[in-house]
Amino acid sequence: MVTQEFAKLWRKLSKDLRTHMETELAPTITEGQLTVLELLLTSEKPKMKPSDFIDVLATTPAAITTLLDRMEKAQLIMRERDEKDRRIVWVLVTDKGRMECERGLQIREQFLQQYLSRISSHNQQLLVYLLGKVANA
Repeated sequence: MVTQEFAKLWRKLSKDLRTHMETELAPTITEGQLTVLELLLTSEKPKMKPSDFIDVLATTPAAITTLLDRMEKAQLIMRERDEKDRRIVWVLVTDKGRMECERGLQIREQFLQQYLSRISSHNQQLLVYLLGKVANA
């Protein structure tokens, strides 16, 4: 069945990527931390609230708080209170966080290029198009 084959291939690709990223990013950052840094740097907003990460990371507010605590301790991000509403906490990327994000994105780019180089550029575009259809993007 097509769905079983798709699930098998998806699991393999996901596992390979996750394993590679965790190995190459360690010990400085994790894949989850890279996701937060990437969101902060690619968002139209220069800073985000912790709750902005919940949907993307598909986790709980408590887990986000723990992740951000670790990132702040590692000096990847800093948190600051909103000047007008002290209940709001903003998350900002530090210079170290920016450098680690660039490093992480390069690691991911190289890995994905290795995979994609196995097929023609036309098929790469087709693959992205079809995955976009499947993901409703």
